[in-house]
Amino acid sequence: MGSTLNLSLTDELRAFVDRNSGDGTLYATPSEFVRDLLRQKKEELEAAQIREAILEGYEDVLKGRTSEFRGSLRSLLNRAE
Repeated sequence: MGSTLNLSLTDELRAFVDRNSGDGTLYATPSEFVRDLLRQKKEELEAAQIREAILEGYEDVLKGRTSEFRGSLRSLLNRAE
């Protein structure tokens, strides 16, 4: 079950939401539109964190900061969750 969050929008933002929700759009309601925008932003931020971690690891390899891995990839991935 979700929770409710009330937002105050500028007239310009409200018009944007209204143009992108309702009849003739991908979203039946303004709530669906805003939820999808929030999901997309969350995924974007998570992807950026993953890219940053990959770059940090790559830089470590370039600088010789490595160690032998003696486990399974699955156990490593499970620990990361």
